[in-house]
Amino acid sequence: MFFEELDLSTEVRKALTEMGFEEPTPIQAQTIPYLMQEKDVIGQAQTGTGKTCAFGIPVIERIQPQTETVQALVLSPTRELAIQTAEEMKNVAKYKRGVRILPIYGGQPIERQLAALRKRPQIIIGTPGRVMDHMRRRTLRFHDLKMIILDEADEMLNMGFREDIDTILAEVPTQRQTILFSATVPRPILVLTKKYQKDPIRVKVAHKELTVPGIDQYYLEIRDSGKPEALSRIIDANNFKLSLVFCNTKRRVDELTSKLQSRGYSAEALHGDMSQNQRDKVMSKFRQGELDVLVATDVAARGIDVDDIEAVFNYDLPTDEEYYVHRIGRTGRAGRTGKSYSFVSGRELYKIREIQRYTRSEIKFIKPPSVLDVEEKKVHTLIEEVKKTVADGKQQKYISHIEKLTEEAALTESEAFLTSLDIAAALLEMAVGPLHNQESDPDWAMEDHEGQKDGMARLFVNLGRMDRLQPKKLIEVITAHTNVPGKLIGSIDIFDKFTFVEVPREYASEILASFKTFRLKGRRVSFEKANRRSGKGAGRFRNSGRRRTKNSI
Repeated sequence: MFFEELDLSTEVRKALTEMGFEEPTPIQAQTIPYLMQEKDVIGQAQTGTGKTCAFGIPVIERIQPQTETVQALVLSPTRELAIQTAEEMKNVAKYKRGVRILPIYGGQPIERQLAALRKRPQIIIGTPGRVMDHMRRRTLRFHDLKMIILDEADEMLNMGFREDIDTILAEVPTQRQTILFSATVPRPILVLTKKYQKDPIRVKVAHKELTVPGIDQYYLEIRDSGKPEALSRIIDANNFKLSLVFCNTKRRVDELTSKLQSRGYSAEALHGDMSQNQRDKVMSKFRQGELDVLVATDVAARGIDVDDIEAVFNYDLPTDEEYYVHRIGRTGRAGRTGKSYSFVSGRELYKIREIQRYTRSEIKFIKPPSVLDVEEKKVHTLIEEVKKTVADGKQQKYISHIEKLTEEAALTESEAFLTSLDIAAALLEMAVGPLHNQESDPDWAMEDHEGQKDGMARLFVNLGRMDRLQPKKLIEVITAHTNVPGKLIGSIDIFDKFTFVEVPREYASEILASFKTFRLKGRRVSFEKANRRSGKGAGRFRNSGRRRTKNSI
């Protein structure tokens, strides 16, 4: 199924294309038609299956921009999910004029939210506590509400939001569409649906447990502008004869193909805007080994069944873990070895971790090949070809030309003596080009590679077991006062009087700034950078009775 079959507006289809979506995921394909018909739905799906767009697309399609009141409410268990959902829905609504979306959550200044509410958003994505706060203040009214969505309902119940949900649903119109998404549907969820939904349609999509075949998997942290250079160097350094490169959009496929062709590669594009005849011609050339590189989108690549693809590149990281498995499974077939390379930057590092957990495989961090790496590989490859030529005796008819060259050089330059070794070196220089004498760090790659290996910073906190500090409480404090997603917080080491906590490196400065004047029950709570090797308070470290916990990230 394609999005065209779901009877969506031109504006939404255009936005989805820019977001890199060519076809709906299973949960989207099964729920969107029912939601567009204004039916109540129970959607059972895990994170990573595209559930946000499953309800986000119908919400945006059904909003009336000319009506400047709240028409849809999405309840989220955490601030990070509320922000993430709002961002994705704003992308879907990019070309829908007059549609305004606002996330509201705890930890953000109430004055800022009040100012945003005065702009009359039609879609609110919020955490239960902050939604109730605005309801009490009468700054949020739901008299025109048409749709309410409980996202990750099981998680909301686990976090103790049942009473809050009851309070909110008691205040909204009874004539509404109620939508519920949950990874699991235990008895408490069924009680909730029975009370608030009308003849709900239940849609269940299993998130398949896929494993990756024996493929060497790597990732590189690269700026977008540096991706063409990194791709070229990896292909050249490994002398790949047949490579498959995935991009998330048709436009990206065309842009990259053009760049590769300008660099001298035999590259072709494959995507949905091409006619079947064009696609067949490209695939025929790829199967016959007439191409170095095939650049494709996920949908267009479905018909590719070539056994000798040496490497698969995720030029753009896929939006779904299952797509990752399908992509890299194109290499390493028929008993051959295969390699996959994923280009990531910024927050995509966390997506790599999710893919590793999902596929139960290791994706190793590597640096981009240097210019010297590429040159040495070229020289090595050429020398191996020379050896093979000599072994096959194919050089015999050229010996007379080399002898003639050495004789002529000796006659014309009495002071110089040209040997066959000089001639071989000159031919090698002509074939490979001038070699670089020293290596320089590429300015197109990310810096601080040592830090990229784990992407975490270690912080010291002046609270410990004697303060009855628990890992869960520490996570709650951090997430309530910063934008750090709780699931990304790493190891927590609690001692008698202090604690070490690992957080994503990109959030470290925000945490340090947010807790400069923070007090908990009258006591000042201090967060400071810890020395990674020894740790602040290292002298106490050995004597404090260590308790190590690991928050799942």
